[in-house]
Amino acid sequence: MTNSSCKNVYAVLNSTEKVAIGTICVLIALLSLLVNVFILAVIGCSRNLRKHPSYLFMGNLALADTIACSCFTINFLEFHLSKPGNSFEKTQYLLKLGAVTMAFTGSVGSLLVMAADRYHAIYKVSTYKVLVTRKRALMAIVTLWVTAALISFLPLMGWNCPTCQSCSDLFPYVNHNYLAFFASLVLVVIVLILVAYALIVWMAHKHEANLSAEHPELARMRVDIHLAKTFSCVLLILLVCWLPVLFFMMTDVVTKGLSRAQQKAFAFCSTLCLLNSGINPLLYTLRCRELRAALKSLVAGLRRCNGCSSQLVTNTSV
Repeated sequence: MTNSSCKNVYAVLNSTEKVAIGTICVLIALLSLLVNVFILAVIGCSRNLRKHPSYLFMGNLALADTIACSCFTINFLEFHLSKPGNSFEKTQYLLKLGAVTMAFTGSVGSLLVMAADRYHAIYKVSTYKVLVTRKRALMAIVTLWVTAALISFLPLMGWNCPTCQSCSDLFPYVNHNYLAFFASLVLVVIVLILVAYALIVWMAHKHEANLSAEHPELARMRVDIHLAKTFSCVLLILLVCWLPVLFFMMTDVVTKGLSRAQQKAFAFCSTLCLLNSGINPLLYTLRCRELRAALKSLVAGLRRCNGCSSQLVTNTSV
């Protein structure tokens, strides 16, 4: 099968759909990049934040989402919007797909690492600072990216199909077994995130129940209810953004062939993963008091620098 005919199997969007999905991708990607790069700048410019493992994990999430936004948007639009006759070489495609997969795997993996970090911060308060040090946090981040790279580039290393038409109806040259492996892995990670946050809420509920029993006269905000609402929102967005894509992947694995309508639906649902990368900073980072304080400090510093520059220009002119 030639590259051109291979591309025709997967390039299922018409001109109107191409315009729609291109607009959606560009808008989401620009907003996501802006927010994530801003988070990286705030954490990078704050010496205090860089010392804390929790903010290293947040910075790693922002880095993963920044890479995901860039790689996904460029490669996704090139794949769906370019002409069918363009080059569709196997190694080149699997290399690009591996980069996108690695970025999203790093993003979802970072969410799991952050959930585990919050769990230890609450469950093992007395030993948290001893267990979770800056050095161990950096080692965890490196391990995460190495694991993500190994998982993502397995198709390039040989776990693929000889022709684009013999395997997945969603990804050229991708083996059904690998697709099932990757989708199952992401589902397991999501379940582990859900379990970690459920345990955090449960422990907060036990703590609040004990306080209420000891001091029934005190009127106070229920921390467990607040956490339950927050984590419910986090998990709902995670599930909405990832489950449609995982559903189509597993459908591709268990059925003999997907229709063009299903392929089109998968293409549009894929943009939800991109949207998740833009929402993550709002859910996980900008809600933190210390990071907002660092942000205010950075903005104030930039204003002072701008004021000094304006004053210097005025004095020079005079």
